[in-house]
Amino acid sequence: MTAPDPSLEAAETAFRDVLAESPARAAVLLVDIHPADAVEWLRDTEDRDRSMVFGALSPTCQASILEHADEALTQELIAPLDARLLTQVLEELPSDEAADVLIEADDRVANDVLERLSPATAESLRTLLSFDPESAGGIMATDLVTTQPGERIGDVVKSVRKGAEDIEPDVGVFVLDQQRRPIGYLSDRALLTHTIHSPVEEVMCEPFVVAVDEDQEGVAQLMAKYGLQSVAVVDDAGALLGVISAEDAAAILEEEVDEDIALLVGVGADQQQTRLPVLVRVRQRLPLMGLTVMAGLASAKILALALALGHGSGDGGGVQQAILRYLPLIVGLAGNVGIQSSTIFVRGFATGEVDEDREWPVFFTEWGVGTIIGALCGVATWLVAGFIEASTPGLGAAVGFAVFAAVAWAAMLGGIVPIACRSLGIDPAVVAGPFLIALSDVSGSAIYIFVAREIAMR
Repeated sequence: MTAPDPSLEAAETAFRDVLAESPARAAVLLVDIHPADAVEWLRDTEDRDRSMVFGALSPTCQASILEHADEALTQELIAPLDARLLTQVLEELPSDEAADVLIEADDRVANDVLERLSPATAESLRTLLSFDPESAGGIMATDLVTTQPGERIGDVVKSVRKGAEDIEPDVGVFVLDQQRRPIGYLSDRALLTHTIHSPVEEVMCEPFVVAVDEDQEGVAQLMAKYGLQSVAVVDDAGALLGVISAEDAAAILEEEVDEDIALLVGVGADQQQTRLPVLVRVRQRLPLMGLTVMAGLASAKILALALALGHGSGDGGGVQQAILRYLPLIVGLAGNVGIQSSTIFVRGFATGEVDEDREWPVFFTEWGVGTIIGALCGVATWLVAGFIEASTPGLGAAVGFAVFAAVAWAAMLGGIVPIACRSLGIDPAVVAGPFLIALSDVSGSAIYIFVAREIAMR
């Protein structure tokens, strides 16, 4: 892991100090900071100050920051901007980025912005906004250079230089026929390595083309598989509409993987999970926990029937066997909560969202989330188990409290294990999963049985 940059840390400290006195002066300090760092600083700033700092920046700086901001932060930053100011910002952005920003704006403001933009730019944005955001058309850029057969490389290079500030970078040049259908492709390397007198037809290669309604994940996978610099997006007639760059494809794959992993463990698809309010995180994760509770209760009922058939009216109805019937519930519930917490940490470590300074604040909020979930599931189990085990007074309360204790413990392990792995120089992604599952199963079951027996046997 790269050591923190002392100069950057000093700059952030100066930013915080000045911010307390004047947000406008603090905004000046962001001008020379990389937009990605500026985004992180703004995320950790109070809402009112964040809005004032962003509003004091130039449209160029605002545009650079929005290129690195996620949807939630973008929506928050542009909310105070009127149509005139937002228009100035969008004019500094590539077409695909401008469309992403505009879609987060209020409908009335967005319509006013489209009226203020040049007819060509407004039409381009309307076209982009008309496509499904998850499709090739929703992520393509329309700012690019094209050429036709018969041109020479020198002419193409001149066109690229002329539009360098406006076109999508590193996407090459597509060769079009008279119906604007891509028939060839010129990479940046081809433009640099061939003489200016070389005909386009002798240099161009076969273009990769995707339909405008193609799923964005499929396009990104295609580009990753073949190592493409860009692909052309075409309409039903095969005419060129836009281009998707390798950078955009890589971002899509990362986003899709993050979303799939997050949904797999039931923590919600939102990025920056550790910055969401605790109750929002609880609301996102409860559905999976509710399913686990129902499955556990069903397993307990099945075990009860099996014990009754095997032992008749003997020891099978005892307190200890009644407690054991709920063991599948606690194994599944505690395991899910622990894996959710560890997933948040492993992903946060990998993306840089959770650095060393944020480990323990994030740990305590994640532990709080798990504790609240444990309390809610414990109460639900208490009520249902109390009804099922009505013949054994106090058993429902014992099981419910034991569920709470075991789940809270698993949530703590879900943070401690990844943090310990990183501090020991071990990859948390390799160790945290299997080790955490085994540890939470064994320790959670032991805590559950001990607590439930101690309460129920009194």
